Amino acid sequence: MRTTVAVVNEQGGDFSLEEVDLEGPRSDEVLVRMVATGLCHTDITMKGFLPAEMFPNVFGHEGAGVVEEVGADVSGIEVGDHVVMSFRSCRTCAKCSAGLVGYCESTLLLNYMGLRMDGSTSYTRDGSPVFGSFFGQSSLSRHAIAYADNCVVVDKSLDLTRLAPYGCGFQTGAGTVLNVLQPGADDSLAVFGVGAVGLAALAAARYAGAGTLVAVDPLAARRDIAERFGAIGVDPTDASVVDRVRELTGGGASYAIDTTAIPAVVKQAQQALAVRGTLVALGLGPEEYTLDAIDLLQNGKTVMASVEGDSDPQEMVPRLIAMHAAGDFDLDDLVTTYPFEEINSAVADVLAGKVVKPLLVW
Repeated sequence: MRTTVAVVNEQGGDFSLEEVDLEGPRSDEVLVRMVATGLCHTDITMKGFLPAEMFPNVFGHEGAGVVEEVGADVSGIEVGDHVVMSFRSCRTCAKCSAGLVGYCESTLLLNYMGLRMDGSTSYTRDGSPVFGSFFGQSSLSRHAIAYADNCVVVDKSLDLTRLAPYGCGFQTGAGTVLNVLQPGADDSLAVFGVGAVGLAALAAARYAGAGTLVAVDPLAARRDIAERFGAIGVDPTDASVVDRVRELTGGGASYAIDTTAIPAVVKQAQQALAVRGTLVALGLGPEEYTLDAIDLLQNGKTVMASVEGDSDPQEMVPRLIAMHAAGDFDLDDLVTTYPFEEINSAVADVLAGKVVKPLLVW
């Protein structure tokens, strides 16, 4: 079938809306007509990160839409179902069997290589392959091929233009708090970089009953939003951010989350921790961070990362939807919608800090 995609034709290039051919679903696949797709920093970063030989490429990994076809071997999904799409996992390896689906032994092949497992592409253009299958969906597309393991069926009464970010950004921030850190009333949390992921983390921390919450971000508008979730805003350009976080948290934060991937900020987040505090680095960017080794070793601190907040989308997405319904996870006003053809404007706006979470609507 013919469909429209936002393709990146060369490394670091802009998104270009073009028609391509999409192969129909195979026995283990489903065809989803997209209603909305969240634009994530990973989509923007990867188009400049992947090697030149992996282009043209279709990204997108926060898709939400309606199932139009179902392969013969797929169970649990029917034509007409509304689905939120997330990352893929094999569901059979040791890590998946232990519930750690974000660390699936086939993660790279299933999510990042641009191909099906047999080496084929679902997209072609003028007979030539177009890389896709990003997170098993490549949902910056009018139609996408996905799988039972990364499609979460949701109630048809729910607004898909609000649910799409649950597949990655909101899930990552909330999951890091609820699954990894699990803060209590005596704990403090400092979030460095309060975009979509950071704000989702603060919303989840408030829900979990964490004590002092701190939001570090140079943008006043982002700090103002964070304050709605009970956080104290800190402008890192005013004074020593490390000293300020330590002051607000009574000597150092129990936990910190970095979403910026800026090495100097990651180091500040580590230094702002209390003794035996834990930092979770979530940002995708440089290959290396420089840490304060003396501070790390003398104070027993932990610096770690988390894939998708250690979440299983089949559990976490419904959990967040239930929290939203109860009034405990309302991030709707973080979303700014754009017609799909304005994707490059959405990229420019989020990079400039004008919007928190851009969402492309068909």
